[in-house]
Amino acid sequence: MERFRMEIESLSKNEELARVVTAVFMSRLDPTLEELDDVKTAVSEAVTNAVIHGYQEKEGIIYMELQAENRQLTVLVRDLGVGIPDVKKAMEPMYTTDLSGERSGMGFAFMEAFMDQVQVESEPGQGTLVTMRKKIGR
Repeated sequence: MERFRMEIESLSKNEELARVVTAVFMSRLDPTLEELDDVKTAVSEAVTNAVIHGYQEKEGIIYMELQAENRQLTVLVRDLGVGIPDVKKAMEPMYTTDLSGERSGMGFAFMEAFMDQVQVESEPGQGTLVTMRKKIGR
């Protein structure tokens, strides 16, 4: 298994860095452009969730791990932020805790649409771990 880990500050601008690093890492699996775009979109959503909801736009670190094994890409995005009291509810399309009206509540729905598998583990006050998997090159 090939593995890459990085830590990024919880800043909106680092979402683009996470996308680019993921694209470069997964290029060794020879993905289609569609697969590349799908994974980059899912990574954007996961990192944005950590910035906006996990750390509520305060300082924090987002931990990312990328794994490649047998054409299977696994992306782990972890924050040590506020956590999610009800993961099942949070994963419902259109559900959002954002009261400003700027967020659509579709982050997890997009992750699920673009990846083969999405798993969310969270404890209030302990942060959230999002694990996403996608088979590359069917």
